[in-house]
Amino acid sequence: MDSEKKKLEALKYHAEPTPGKIKVVPTKKYDTQRDLALAYSPGVAEPCLAIEKNYDDAYKYTAKGNLVAVISNGTAVLGLGDIGAMASKPVMEGKGLLFKIFADIDVFDIEVDTKDIESFIATVKNIAPTFGGINLEDIKAPEAFEIERRLKEELDIPVMHDDQHGTAIISAAALINAIEITGKKIDEVKIVISGAGAAAVSCTRLYKSFGAKAKNIVMTDSKGIIRSNRTNLTSQKAEFATDREIDTLEEAMVDADVFVGLSMADLVTPEMLLTMAKDPIVFAMANPNPEIKYDLAIKTRKDIIMATGRSDHPNQVNNVLGFPFIFRGALDVRATAINEEMKRAAVIALSKLAKKPVPEEVNIAYNKTKLIFGKDYIIPKPFDPRLIAEIPMAVAKAAIESGVAQKTITDWDAYRHELLGRLGDNNKYLELLMDRAKQNPKKVVYAEADQIQVLKAAQIAYEEGLATPILLGNKQTILELMEEISFSTKGIDIRDPKSDEELECKNNYAEVYWKDRQRKGVTLYDAQNLMRSRNYFGAMMVNNGDADALLSGYSRSYRTVIKPILELIGLSKGVQRAAATNLMITDDGPLFISDTSININPTARDLTMITRMTVNTCKMFGIDPVTAMVSYANFGGSRDLNYQKVEHTVKVIQRAYPNWDIDGPIQTDFALNNKLLKERYPFSRLVNKKTNILIFPNLEAANSTYKILKELNKASSVGPILMGMQKAVHVFQLGASVEEMVNMTAVAVVDAQEKEKIQ
Repeated sequence: MDSEKKKLEALKYHAEPTPGKIKVVPTKKYDTQRDLALAYSPGVAEPCLAIEKNYDDAYKYTAKGNLVAVISNGTAVLGLGDIGAMASKPVMEGKGLLFKIFADIDVFDIEVDTKDIESFIATVKNIAPTFGGINLEDIKAPEAFEIERRLKEELDIPVMHDDQHGTAIISAAALINAIEITGKKIDEVKIVISGAGAAAVSCTRLYKSFGAKAKNIVMTDSKGIIRSNRTNLTSQKAEFATDREIDTLEEAMVDADVFVGLSMADLVTPEMLLTMAKDPIVFAMANPNPEIKYDLAIKTRKDIIMATGRSDHPNQVNNVLGFPFIFRGALDVRATAINEEMKRAAVIALSKLAKKPVPEEVNIAYNKTKLIFGKDYIIPKPFDPRLIAEIPMAVAKAAIESGVAQKTITDWDAYRHELLGRLGDNNKYLELLMDRAKQNPKKVVYAEADQIQVLKAAQIAYEEGLATPILLGNKQTILELMEEISFSTKGIDIRDPKSDEELECKNNYAEVYWKDRQRKGVTLYDAQNLMRSRNYFGAMMVNNGDADALLSGYSRSYRTVIKPILELIGLSKGVQRAAATNLMITDDGPLFISDTSININPTARDLTMITRMTVNTCKMFGIDPVTAMVSYANFGGSRDLNYQKVEHTVKVIQRAYPNWDIDGPIQTDFALNNKLLKERYPFSRLVNKKTNILIFPNLEAANSTYKILKELNKASSVGPILMGMQKAVHVFQLGASVEEMVNMTAVAVVDAQEKEKIQ
C-alpha cells in the first residue's frame, strides 16, 4: 500500500463511523424515572455523603477503582517528537483502548497543554481524586523523571511512566531468559545500551536490580560513549558514565555479550555484530525500524538471540505485555504506588510464563506446531490468554508483601477466576485469526469482484497480506473500480468466465464437470453453459487446485450460491451433510452459533453431526469448546418431539465423547449465565465453565439469534462458516459489510491451511 493511501486509511479509521476510539458507557440501568432519580438527584446524595465521611467509599460507590488516567503533554510522542498536547490525543486514546481490551481497565485520556514541570504536576495532582491510577505517557526526558518522581511522592495512587518502565520490564524478562539460554551469568555479561532517554535509563536501572554490574555497562547517546570525563551530563546520564577509554559504539561492541537498542534505525552494522562475544544477545528495539534489521542480524550471526519491537519477528518486546496487567494488579489491591517490588514481580512472572507450555490457541494463532522456550521464544506472545491471570496476580502479591496494598486478597483461586473472566471480549480473536492467515496466505477467488464492496474487501485482504485475490467478473468493470479505489492491478489475476479469453479454461472445466455428472442428466453443452457462471467457474478453480479458496454470496441469495458448491465440492470424509456456523465476537467472549444457514430442521443424527463439526471448528480457532445444546426448556422439562431430538443428541454425544464439555437441553439464558445455572442446576457439566458454542434445534432459531446479536448488540459476526466440505469454500451473507468479508477471507485462508495439512 502506498504511503498516501495508508495515510487516508488511517485518517478514515479514526474519523468513522464515530470520531475517536473510545467512549463512555453507562454501567447502571437508566430505563425509568426511578433509575434516573437514583443515578442523579436526589439518590446520588447518599453516596456523596458516605464518601464525605470516608474517602475510601469512593472505591465502593464510584468507578474510581477501575479508572486510569492516561496523561501526556505531547513532548515525546512515539517517533513524532514534540507535537503538542492536542496532537497526542489519538495516541492517548489508543493507549486507553489497549488498557480496556487487554485488562478491562477503563481510561480517560488527559492532554495537558504545558511544558512547565510544576504546572504539569499541579494539574495531575488536582485531578487525581478522579482516578485509581495514573499512566504518564510520551513525556520527554529529563522532565519525565522529575514528573514521575514527584507524583509518586505526592500522590497515594499508582503512578507509572510507561515509556520508562514498560520497555524495561518486558526487556528485562527477555534478558533474563536469553542469558539463561546462553548459559551466561547476568553479573558477568557486558552490556551496551544504545540511547540515553527515559526508556534506556529505566531499562538499565532494572537490569542492575537483577544483578547486572555497572562496571560491565556502557551507554551511548547521540554524542557517543557516555564517559565520566564528559561535561554537562544530566544526573541520569552521569549515573551510567563509564571510565573505559572508548569513544564509539564500534569500540563498545567488541566482546559485548548484550546490545540493547533504544535509539535509531540501522545504527548497528554486521561488522559490529561479528565483534561481539559468543552467543550475542541483541535487542534492537527502535520502532518501526530497528538498529539492525532482523534478517540481516540472523544471517550475520547464527548464534544470535534477537529481539525487536516488531510483531513480524520472533521475540517482540511489546509494552502491552506489561502496563495493562501491572495496573490491573495494582488497582485490584488498591495499591498506593507501583514500586520496584511490583515491577520486579512482573518481570519474574513474564520470565517464568515463557517457560510454561503454550496454549494451543497461541500456537495456532502464530502458525507454530509448538512454541517452546528457546532462542525464538524468550518472552510470551501479546495475545497469550494467560497474561491476564499471571501478571496481575504476581503484581498484587508483591504490592501486599511490600506494604503498599490497601486491600488484601486471601482467596487467590477466586481472584484468578475473576481475572480470567475479564478476558471477555473483543476483537482479540479476530486479531489472532488475521495473524494466523498472514503466516501462510492463500489464493482466494472472489466471485463477485465487480461489486465495489467485494473489491474493497479483496484489496484489504491483499494489502494486509491475508490472501492473493483472484477476481471474477466483467474485466473492464473491475479495472475501472480498481482505479477508483486505488487498487493496483500488479500481481492480481482478473478472470471473466463469460469472455472468450477464458474459452479454453472453461472447456477444460466443463469436460471435467460433465464426466462427473453425465449420468445425472448433464450434457456437455449444459456443462459448458454452466462454466459461464462465476460460482461454477470459481468452484472448479478450487476443485482443480487453481485456487485455494472460494468466496461468494454478497449479491446473490444463499441458495443460489450454495447449489454449485454442493454439486462440485465434495463433503469431507465421514460427513453426510454440510452445515454452517457463525462466530460472534461478543463483549463476553467468542460464541459459535449453529446451524445458521443450511439445515432447516435437522434430525437428531444431523444435529449430532452439526455439533461435532462445530466443536472441531471451535478447536480450529484454538478455543477449548464448551457446548450448550439449546432448547426452550431445561433438562427433561418437556415431552415435545423437537425437545426430545435435542435430548437424544446430548445423550449420544455424551456417550461417544465422555470428556467433552457439553450439556442440555438447556435454555439460552442458563447456558450463558453461570451463576444462574449453578444455583438451579448444579449438576450440569457446564457449571463453572464459559459456554462458547450454542447448538440450536433448527435453522430458524440459530439464524434469528445470530442476527439479533449482530444488530442489537453490535457483535462482530464471522460467517457463515461452511463446515464439512473437502475444500475451503464459504458464502457471504447477502449484503455483508467489507469488514465481514475481510474476516471471512481470513477464515477461508485458515480453513485452506488446515485442509492442506490433511491432504
